[in-house]
Amino acid sequence: MSFRFDRIATLYLVNPIRRSVLGNKPAIPILMYHSIADENEAGMQAYYRTTTTPSVLALHMKHLSDHGYSTISVADAVSLLQYGSLTRKCAVITFDDGYGDFYRHAFPILSRYRFSATVFLPTAYIGTQPIQFKGKDCLTWSEIRELRTHGISFGSHTVTHPQLSTLDANSVKNEIINSKRAIEDNIGESVDAFAYPYAFPEANVSFVQMLRDTLIDAGYQQGVSTRIGVARAQEDPFFLRRLPMNSRDDIPLFDAKLQGGYDWLHSVQYASKFIRAKAS
Repeated sequence: MSFRFDRIATLYLVNPIRRSVLGNKPAIPILMYHSIADENEAGMQAYYRTTTTPSVLALHMKHLSDHGYSTISVADAVSLLQYGSLTRKCAVITFDDGYGDFYRHAFPILSRYRFSATVFLPTAYIGTQPIQFKGKDCLTWSEIRELRTHGISFGSHTVTHPQLSTLDANSVKNEIINSKRAIEDNIGESVDAFAYPYAFPEANVSFVQMLRDTLIDAGYQQGVSTRIGVARAQEDPFFLRRLPMNSRDDIPLFDAKLQGGYDWLHSVQYASKFIRAKAS
C-alpha cells in the first residue's frame, strides 16, 4: 500500500494516544459507503475515493461479525445515544447515492452476516428503469421494494443531489420534501432519515439552523452528514457524524475508525470549511 498520511497518523499516533487518554467513551460508528464495484480509482487520493470493491466490503463485514458487532438503524442509534446505554458493540451501515451495485454486490454480502443497512436515495435518479447518476446505474423502485422486504431501510438524499447551501430556502425545502414524498409513495411507508449530500457546511451556522428547521417541518426525525467521526451522545441527531469508507481502508485502519481513531480529521475538516467560508 502506498503512503497515506491519514492512515499513518491514525494508526501510529492518534489512536494509541486516544485509547490511553480517553479510553472508550460511548459512541456508535456510522459507516458511509457509496458505490460497491470493482472500479479502479487510480490517480485519486485515497481520502477522496468513494468506491469500495466487493472483496473489501466483505472483509469489513467479516471484521464486524468476528468482533461481535450488530447492526442497527439510524433511529436506533439516536435512541441509544440519547436515552439508552451502550452495553454491546453496534454499528450503522449506510450507502449514499442509491447505486444499483448495492443490489448486485453489497446486499448479498450483508445478507451473509445478517446485517442491516440504510440506503439514501437521490430520487431524481430512481425510476422504473435504471437511471445513471455520475455515470453509474441507480437502483430501480422494484429493486428497492424487494430490498425493503429483506430489511434494508431507505432514506432521503434529496431529489437532485445538489449542494444545498448554494440554494435558496424554498429550493432547499422542495429538495427535502419532494424526495421524502417520492420514497414514501413508492415503498408505502414513512421515511424519517435524511443524508446531507456533499461536504456539510457546518461553519455556516445560519444555514444549518434553517436546514434543521426544514427537516423537522418536513417530518424527518434524524439524519446523517459527511462530518467525520463516530456518532456521540452530544451530537445533533439530524447531522450525525459518519466514517467514510472506500477500497483503501485496510482492516487496521477500518478497526481504528470503528474505535474513534479517525475522529481527529474532523478538526482538520472543520478548519478547512471555516477558512473557505471566511474567504468567500
